[in-house]
Amino acid sequence: MTIFIQVVLPVLLVFLIGYVVQVWKRIDIKPISTVAIYIMTPALVFRTFYTAELNIQYLYMAIFAALLLLLLIIVNKVYCRVMRYPTKLESGLILSTAFMNSGNYGVPIILFAYGEAGFAYAIVFMVIQSVIMNFFGVYYAAKGLAGIKTAIRVIFMMPATYAVIIALLLRGTGLPLPDNLFKTVDIIAEATIPTVMLILGMQLAKIKWGNFEWGHVSYGVIVRLLISPLIAFGITLLLPMDPLLAKVLIVLAATPSAATIVMYAVEFDSKPKLVSSITLISTLISVFTITILLWIIG
Repeated sequence: MTIFIQVVLPVLLVFLIGYVVQVWKRIDIKPISTVAIYIMTPALVFRTFYTAELNIQYLYMAIFAALLLLLLIIVNKVYCRVMRYPTKLESGLILSTAFMNSGNYGVPIILFAYGEAGFAYAIVFMVIQSVIMNFFGVYYAAKGLAGIKTAIRVIFMMPATYAVIIALLLRGTGLPLPDNLFKTVDIIAEATIPTVMLILGMQLAKIKWGNFEWGHVSYGVIVRLLISPLIAFGITLLLPMDPLLAKVLIVLAATPSAATIVMYAVEFDSKPKLVSSITLISTLISVFTITILLWIIG
């Protein structure tokens, strides 16, 4: 109960505020999301890569992300082959289960649970996951019809990509960022997490209830919230990871379906109702599963 009150509840209350405000005022989320994507997130990403002590653990993180994605795709493909589901449904299930909400859900949970050290790991993983999601998420949503071309374009349209490059270049060349500029970045970065949390609450308010395909939704929720962290645990045993990093990655792997994937599913008509319903239900149930997981792993 203490874990729920100290870690999960504060995060949920921010989501709830965003949800209530959206239901009450019907705010246009797009301008807020644009500010978060093009200004706030790049500032947070830049600050993290500019200040973090990068080491071999970050390579393990990238390997972990690739293995987790691969294994979750295999799980879905085997399941869909056994059940003889069509390709479109397979793509929808992959979108719903292989891509987690490590950003506006996972990062604040990690911050409350493991402090600044865990938070730094979570931000870097968020960037890695964002690149993976922008590439493979678009690919599976479009199912190869211009998927790869579109995916590459999306990656290089994201300012966070350039924030990483600039931060690493400054560190690699030893060129310091003037203090006044860093303070500007720092101020914006501090506003990022609460903003994206509010956006998630607002996005959830836009998902409509009713006529869910409960069989597919149940499968998606089980894979996202239970099978994914179990696979993650197995991967962390194979890699010589820092114990804190292993805990962070297991928790992030247990977060609900990514809200961004819903936009891809809608844009490319890849089972958008199924994807959005799995996102909503997995987010609600994760309140309990994340609490239990944090209690188990400490």
